[in-house]
Amino acid sequence: MIESLLVANRGEIARRIIRTAKRLGIRAIAVHSEVDADLPFVTEADEAVCVGPANPAQSYRNVEAILAAAKSTGAQAIHPGYGFLSENADFARTVEASGLIWVGPGADAISAMGDKINARNLMAAAGVPVAPGTTEPAADLAAAVAAAAEIGYPVMVKAAAGGGGMGMGVAADEAALRTEYDKVRAFAERMFGDGSVLIERYFPRVRHVEVQILGLADGRVVALGERECSVQRRNQKLVEESPSPAVSPELRERFLAAAVRAGEAVNYRNAGTVECLLDPAANEFFFLEMNTRLQVEHPVTELVHGIDLVEEQLRVASGLAPTFDPDALAPRGHAIELRVNAEDPKRFLPGPGVIGTWNEPTGDGVRVDSGYVAGNTVTPFYDSLMAKLIVSGADRAEAIERARAAVAAFEIAGPKCNLPFFVELLENPEFLSGDYDTAIVTRMR
Repeated sequence: MIESLLVANRGEIARRIIRTAKRLGIRAIAVHSEVDADLPFVTEADEAVCVGPANPAQSYRNVEAILAAAKSTGAQAIHPGYGFLSENADFARTVEASGLIWVGPGADAISAMGDKINARNLMAAAGVPVAPGTTEPAADLAAAVAAAAEIGYPVMVKAAAGGGGMGMGVAADEAALRTEYDKVRAFAERMFGDGSVLIERYFPRVRHVEVQILGLADGRVVALGERECSVQRRNQKLVEESPSPAVSPELRERFLAAAVRAGEAVNYRNAGTVECLLDPAANEFFFLEMNTRLQVEHPVTELVHGIDLVEEQLRVASGLAPTFDPDALAPRGHAIELRVNAEDPKRFLPGPGVIGTWNEPTGDGVRVDSGYVAGNTVTPFYDSLMAKLIVSGADRAEAIERARAAVAAFEIAGPKCNLPFFVELLENPEFLSGDYDTAIVTRMR
């Protein structure tokens, strides 16, 4: 097993990785920006190094500073968490070229899945269903218009190098396409340094379902069930649950088999997620993207499978067998995750600030993965996620009941907070029925 681990991230995910590392007897090393110096992940690490000012480009995305921190602390491995450098193939290569262990998939797999068009083509060749769309970038507006005419409106206009719900727009007709194409292309060039644009069919009523995969040290790829991620705002997730209330045993079998094929197609190792769109009316699903990292929502999979995914990541990176029997996976119960963000509960606009009150709920089936405590400041420099409230129960009804009680008991004062939204959602008839789609938040607002 790895003996020392540098966590190249911040907040709740850094704290969560450090927790597992210390449980396993691994020396945990944190890196942090100047404004994050007093956050729990820094004080809970065995050692911490400041890598720059608040600007992520000068700290958490500063490759030279992070590698220097690894060298100065004698770190044996680097875990990137999610976001920042986690899906940067060049960083993964640089880490390994420096003689360090990269806790994640190989750089080639990251590269293959990082370009949406290349990923679609690879998945189609592997027999994974893909939505109708372009097989190469729409070089200009004329090409986009021609592609949309062939695919049929409405279409989704997507940044080929995008991710995390960013760089996407919907066009119901050619006039809208002309606007969205220019907007997405400009955004993609600014955010990702790559203006390539993909055009694909847009499904007005669709669910977002993903499968957790784990590429083992022996070369096998296993699927650890699916997660429902359809409660979203601005194409970004707010709530996830496992198993999905929309997935039948027969459909689940198809989902998991396709996800395994997706991983095998790129010789996948370590943790990853195959994201799909599910058309509930047709009972068909289509590949959306593969996230080559640990997901924010990984705890719901952990709770229904009784495993620690970070531990499994570390075991794969160390060349060790998993803690579970890949041939005898037996998920139990139901789990729901609520992303507690520093944003207002109506328009979901960020509202950072100093935390005056922070009291986390406790009780049976309640877990809180948080990045803050009272007295900390939620700054405007990073994602608004403050904590993940995860609940589990014997079935979905019990998980929802526990979620209601936990939300009511979670006390946060200072920054804006979206907890009131979850109060509303957990009483919403559409959500309670389990028959909802990615437009549920829009209908609630």
